[in-house]
Formats: sequence, C-alpha cells, structure tokens
Amino acid sequence: MFNNYYLPDLNFASEFLKLDYFLQLSHAELLGVFVAVICCSAAFYIFVRSTRKPKGCLDPEKFKEFKLVKRTELSHNVARFRFVLPKPNSALGVPVVQHVLCRGKDSEGKEVIRPYMPITLDSDLGYFELVVKMYPTGRMSHHFKEMREGEYLAVKGPEGPFKYKVGQVRAFGMIAGGSGITPMFRLIRAILENPKDKTNVHLIYANVTLEYILLKEELDGFATNFPDRFKLYYVLSQPPEAWNGGTGHVSREMIQTHCPPPSPHIQILRCGPPGMNKAMADHLNALGYTSEMQFEF
Repeated sequence: MFNNYYLPDLNFASEFLKLDYFLQLSHAELLGVFVAVICCSAAFYIFVRSTRKPKGCLDPEKFKEFKLVKRTELSHNVARFRFVLPKPNSALGVPVVQHVLCRGKDSEGKEVIRPYMPITLDSDLGYFELVVKMYPTGRMSHHFKEMREGEYLAVKGPEGPFKYKVGQVRAFGMIAGGSGITPMFRLIRAILENPKDKTNVHLIYANVTLEYILLKEELDGFATNFPDRFKLYYVLSQPPEAWNGGTGHVSREMIQTHCPPPSPHIQILRCGPPGMNKAMADHLNALGYTSEMQFEF
C-alpha cells in the first residue's frame, strides 16, 4: 500500500546502530557524531524550557510574602506598588481578571485581608504590580499607606468568579470609576497584547478630575496603537476648561453612544463605587441589556 519512496532507509538505520559501524569511524568522525548528538540534545532542552509555561508563585491556601521594591505615587491617595518574585523568570500565576488576597494590619494593629487585582499579567516575569487607592478610614488602606520599599506583603490566591477565554464575546463594553479601572486594565492588556484575540473593547472611564485618571498614559497608548479595537471615553465630574470628553456622571446616553448595543455576543463589565454600580445597572437594564450581558466586579 505504501510506496517505498516514503519509507526511511531502514537498512542504513540498522547498520548505523551496529557497534561495527562505530568501530569503522575515525576519531574525527566519532568526535563529529558526539558533537552532533550533544548539540541536538541541547537544542531540544532549550526548546522545551522556552515553551514551558512558568509555574505560578502563589498558593491559594497559604499566604506568601513578597518584597516591595518600588512605590510610585500616582496621586495624593493612589500609589503603584511593585513586588519582586522569587526568580527573574517567575510568574505570579493569576489568570486574567482574577484577584489575589492581601493581608496586612490596620491602624489598631489588627489583621485585615482584602482582595486586589494586579495590573500586571503572567507575561510580566519577575515581578507584579498593584495600583491601590488608599481611603482615609480604610483598614487595608492604612497598611498600604504605611508600606515602604524593602518591606514585605503577604499574598495568596488566585480567586474570583470571572473567567475569560479568547473569543468568548465579540466585544466588551466597560464602565469603570476611579480605582475600578484595575480589573478592566488587566483584561484590556490581555486582549490587545494577544495577536490571536480579536475582541473589541469599549471603555467609559469616569473620575472627578483629570488628575484622578489612573493609568492614563497606558490607556492612551492602547487607544493610539489599537484604534480599530479599543475605544476610550473619559468622563469627568469636574473637567478642566479645555475638555472634549464627557462631563458629569455616566449617563444612559453615554452608554448608548460608547458601548456596543445589546447582543448575545457582547458583555458589559462595570466596576466602581457602590452608588455608581447601582446607577449603571439601572441604565443597562433600561437599555435592554440582560443579566447575562452584565458582570459587576
């Protein structure tokens, strides 16, 4: 049934494996065979190591401590914290749009645990970053407010109900307020930086003033580099004089204009203060978005 043209030279292979074959080779030829075998083995080892997905550093059951190596103040009550992982090629091990639990102490020295969403992906090896808004009376906010470079943060995870896989929707509409941008930002990055992911993203991001917009440089970069796939609309309740974005609070009309219309193939994500989340849910329901089309972080 098979043509001999497609069969390997079994006679040669058999002879090659015989000890007599090697005894007939000169020292130079034997050295060449040895070097070839070593090179092939090394190349295969490098290929396997390079294609292997880094193992995550977290434990879902036990807290592990990570050193703070850089703290960057983004505003009077928001900072960006960078923590180093055990090795330069280590990955944190948090799926897209999942969070971690951080443990600290409040102003009275009592233990407190709160969830936070990293803004880095597992493709960012050797470190992870959190953007944290520190509220005046927040218990975990106190811990982050007092943290200094060189100190350690206890973290475990990952966890979270939202799962994402490439192609699960045609488009996402996102409505974020203040620090609610962090889960959106991580998903936006994962989508736009994956050449295989063709999902479109429409983001409405609300803040009080221009100075309160978090990760603005990165978001503007996405809008510039992916103009056909990422649409960005800022809303400010106290805008500057020269402002071409939205003014006031996110309205029903803004959602109609800047988010994909209701469809089984889209999903609207929202994350912000409780009052904003409730108002957005009311707007979305009135516009015909079903519960299956909505998700609140």
